[in-house]
Amino acid sequence: MSDSRTDLVVDVELDDESIQYRSAEAEHERKVAIFDLLEDNTFRLVGADGPYRLRLAIHENRLLLDVRAAKDSGKLRDIVLSLTPFRKVMKDYFMICESYYDAIKRLSPSQIEALDMGRRGLHNEGSELLRDRLAGKIDVDHDTARRLFTLICALHVRA
Repeated sequence: MSDSRTDLVVDVELDDESIQYRSAEAEHERKVAIFDLLEDNTFRLVGADGPYRLRLAIHENRLLLDVRAAKDSGKLRDIVLSLTPFRKVMKDYFMICESYYDAIKRLSPSQIEALDMGRRGLHNEGSELLRDRLAGKIDVDHDTARRLFTLICALHVRA
C-alpha cells in the first residue's frame, strides 16, 4: 500500500469489554478479519481525510465506531449505529456458523460446502446492511464491509 493513501484504516481496536469470546474458530475468524482489514481496506470518513485509527465498541445495543486521525490520534468523529436492524441477520449468521463449525468435524464436503455458501450469503447480507447504514457517514468497499461485519459479530452480545 502506498503511504500517500488517505482512504484507509491503519489501526483497529476492539473494545475489550464488548468482546464476547466464543469458540476457537470464531476467535480465529476475528483475528483474520483484523489482519485482512489492516492489509487491504478502503475506508473514508465523509468530511475528514485519513488515514484513520478505528475503535469498535458495543454499548446499549448500539455500535460505536470511534474514528481518529492516524497521525495524532485526534478524534474525528463517533458514528453510532443501532444494532436492531442487524439482529435477524446476526442471529441467522451465528446459527449457521455454529452448524458450519460442527459440520466440518462430521459431514461430507458437499454438505459443508452448502453450509459455507449459506454462511457467505448471510455474511454478504450483513455487510451490505452495514454499508447502507454507514451511507453518508463512512464509505467502505465490499471487502472492508465484510471484515467490519465480522468484527461487529465478534463484539455482539447474543440476546
